[in-house]
Amino acid sequence: MRLSMVLIAGAIAAMSVAGSAQAGDKLLVGFSQIGSESGWRAAETKISKIEADKRGIDLRISDAQQKEENQIKAVRSFIAQGVDAILIAPVVATGWETVLKEAKDAKIPVMLLDRGIDVKDDSLYLTVVRSDAVYEGQAAGDWLAKATNGKCNVVELQGTVGASVAIDRKKGFDKVVGEHPQMKIVRTQSGDFTRAKGKEVMESFIKAEGGNKNICAMYAHNDDMAIGGIQAIKEAGLKPGKDILVVSIDGVPDIFKAMGEGEANATVELTPNMAGPAFDALIAFKTKGVVPPKWIKTVTKLYEPDSARAEYERRKDLY
Repeated sequence: MRLSMVLIAGAIAAMSVAGSAQAGDKLLVGFSQIGSESGWRAAETKISKIEADKRGIDLRISDAQQKEENQIKAVRSFIAQGVDAILIAPVVATGWETVLKEAKDAKIPVMLLDRGIDVKDDSLYLTVVRSDAVYEGQAAGDWLAKATNGKCNVVELQGTVGASVAIDRKKGFDKVVGEHPQMKIVRTQSGDFTRAKGKEVMESFIKAEGGNKNICAMYAHNDDMAIGGIQAIKEAGLKPGKDILVVSIDGVPDIFKAMGEGEANATVELTPNMAGPAFDALIAFKTKGVVPPKWIKTVTKLYEPDSARAEYERRKDLY
């Protein structure tokens, strides 16, 4: 009887050790997320959790509330926790060298999502998973040039000042404007990627330009600012999508709803699933030593009103 009890106790201990070992094999990943300034950003966070669960990854998310200093604190916290990897969706492109050097010294790989950074030593991060934001801006500009025969005065709602994606989306759009002498950006200002700020900035543009007398179109660096801008256009007694054309970037459900109602004209999709490709690259790196390309590029697509209702139905539960 005593022997049986000893054997049972030993078996339980062995199971406990095995369980600990199994738990220890589970990848622990820290994710410094910008915040929830837009519907797209909230979807990225939601899908990141889903993709982590699919792969058995323990994902810990820190909300930076759109402040880089909060992201740097989060990264240092993740280093102290001894995570297996760190994901960062950087608020701005600069100011990362010191903390990323700390992660490198701790032998913790860093992967960037959605946005790039400016560092002299690109070995400070393993890879960046993002779209070609210059191409996104160019696609929006090409659509507008075609829709207006290259004759349009544009007001531009820029993203967060210093964010790589805002810089690149402007660069791509400006390239198209430069190719059409009668296409001009008459007003441009940051709306910080939020609906409230987008509405506020568009209100000031409409007042400054005397309604739509000198405004042919609104180009917004993301759909949420566009939605805010649409509200400002309506409150000014104008018809968005008609009196002032609306083109933006992201592909969130509400912009498809607006297109279906004739209040927006085009959007360039940015997939919110950045984490899935990042996790796959991380697993291959950790288990097989496969070094990923420095840029894992996601697919970009332009949508117009003809598919708006179907796209809204397809996306509404993901966001």
